[in-house]
Amino acid sequence: MKITPLLPERISKQGYVLGSWINSASPIIAEVMAYSGFDFLAIDVEHSAVDLFQTQVLIQAIQAGNKHCHPLVRLPSTEKSLIKRYLDAGASGVIAPMVNNAEIVQEVVSSAKYPPVGTRGVGYSRSNKYGMDFDRSIPNDNERIFICMQIEHIDGVKNLEKILVVPGIDAVLIGPYDLSASMGVTGKLNHPDMINAKKMILDGCKRHNIIPGIHIVKPDFTEAISYLEEGFQFIAFSLDITIISEKSREFMDYVRRSTK
Repeated sequence: MKITPLLPERISKQGYVLGSWINSASPIIAEVMAYSGFDFLAIDVEHSAVDLFQTQVLIQAIQAGNKHCHPLVRLPSTEKSLIKRYLDAGASGVIAPMVNNAEIVQEVVSSAKYPPVGTRGVGYSRSNKYGMDFDRSIPNDNERIFICMQIEHIDGVKNLEKILVVPGIDAVLIGPYDLSASMGVTGKLNHPDMINAKKMILDGCKRHNIIPGIHIVKPDFTEAISYLEEGFQFIAFSLDITIISEKSREFMDYVRRSTK
């Protein structure tokens, strides 16, 4: 018996999943965003000050807000001990940053899965209700855990075919800003080289039955629809701090223009 529906299962039913990024350490914001109906929320521990304990609190808040919202962790690195601890804290899956070759993929998959498939250590933790759900949880976790590789460097694009054939990958997520920087066109997301790279990743995922995803940094609704129409199925829509700042500034600008 599976503990929670897998994100790939949800994609097979509705065609895509929509989520966002959590960079603040606020469990209130995380809970509100979960209440809003996102399919997943990814706690970003690479580009934020959120620590391991705060990550567990955020996971609890997400699950309290919406039991169908999957808490993911965008890892700070692909270090084995970190992957284990975030999964033990109750994350439904991990997003590995800066995946540039197949060796990194193999390390992440191995670290995220229990023997005999991988090398994840077995112990009582929040992921198995502190041991109370151990017998039911452990046999299902290798299938339940969602594993996503983030392609955000031109080296990852060059090695894409080798990356995509490694067993155990559920999804690939494009990190557009780092990818554009590695190509010498920082922030120019509509540059021909970027358009070509995104298409290569999308087409490669389709060939290998991997879920294609992309992170939309600015909270642009039309951009999200555009990517869905292109065939992307794993959409990370903006991030909490950007949604708050953009909408706050939009409101202030609107009022100031309207009262001149």
